[in-house]
Amino acid sequence: MENAKVYLTLQNGKTFVGQRIGASGDVIGELVFTTGVVGYVETLTDPNYCGQTVVQTFPLIGNYGVMPEDAESRKSWVSAYIVREICDEPSNFRCKGKLNDYLKENGIVGICGIDTRELTKIIREVGVMPAAITSKPLKDLEKLSSYKIENAVNKVTCQEVEYYGNPENAKVVVWDMGVKNSVINALVNKNLYVIKVPAFYTAEQIAQLNPQGLVVSNGPGNPAENVDVIAELKKLMGKLPVLGIGLGHQLVALAVGGKTQKMKHGHRGGNQPVKCLKCGKVFLTNQNHGYEVVTSSVENLGEVRFANVNDGSCEGVFYHDLNAITVQFYPTACGGGRDTTFIYDKFIEKIKEVK
Repeated sequence: MENAKVYLTLQNGKTFVGQRIGASGDVIGELVFTTGVVGYVETLTDPNYCGQTVVQTFPLIGNYGVMPEDAESRKSWVSAYIVREICDEPSNFRCKGKLNDYLKENGIVGICGIDTRELTKIIREVGVMPAAITSKPLKDLEKLSSYKIENAVNKVTCQEVEYYGNPENAKVVVWDMGVKNSVINALVNKNLYVIKVPAFYTAEQIAQLNPQGLVVSNGPGNPAENVDVIAELKKLMGKLPVLGIGLGHQLVALAVGGKTQKMKHGHRGGNQPVKCLKCGKVFLTNQNHGYEVVTSSVENLGEVRFANVNDGSCEGVFYHDLNAITVQFYPTACGGGRDTTFIYDKFIEKIKEVK
């Protein structure tokens, strides 16, 4: 591995000096951290990270190499990648290559050899912020202040309709805001016929497909930015069963009159504790988001069913009158727990009730 010196400069002026990994070049992204111990291939290919520089809190990454079949989408979406130490000699019977080679091949700029513990503490205390990885010290911090993630959903959504599963099964449309492959696979494994449509599809186009249910998928960016999607979603609410996941949870809330807001540092990783407010059980969930639904804005619109144990934020709402379920977490995800797959079953129950 190269030992070229590179610099990580935060918007607040703090600078770290480390060694380059991955591709050459300079890059700016929104600095966030993920607490996942495994699943770095899934992290790199999660569309939710579009425009972001990802810090892995676990100190050694790359131990089991790279398995392309574990990818969550067609490419990597991170702006850059930061690890404490990267493994040069992976060991796994499924290994198809080294992580550093994968980063180079996919044009991902990275840095290792810095104190990621200190970096994570800064993000937790100050909040997410733009940061740059450069070959030379960055003197003009104005470049960081002007950085924004914009038009993220349109960058990651599919461009044409895709079909998955058995056409003889119950038909659901997945409105692709940046859906992960594991979500599609979970729906197919639940014996559903999945039609994935682009984010720019209209309510009329979706209705013409005659689905028995609608899944509003996960995705990146500020939910309030998707004004066209929200307007079209309003037309569909109450017309058929709806499942919102991640960004979809936020978009449904906005469509029915709720509010969202940016979080200080968000929830990212496969060990996020979520409590069911009805039964009291706590689940470990996989999450990746920097915005949240404001609980008070939806309390009179539906039943707030799930809350985050750490900060009390809204993790799920059952809109009984609208036949809709939304959750902030992934009901199932590679590299994370599978405690909440029953959410898909609840959605299927609603489809059967209507049928």
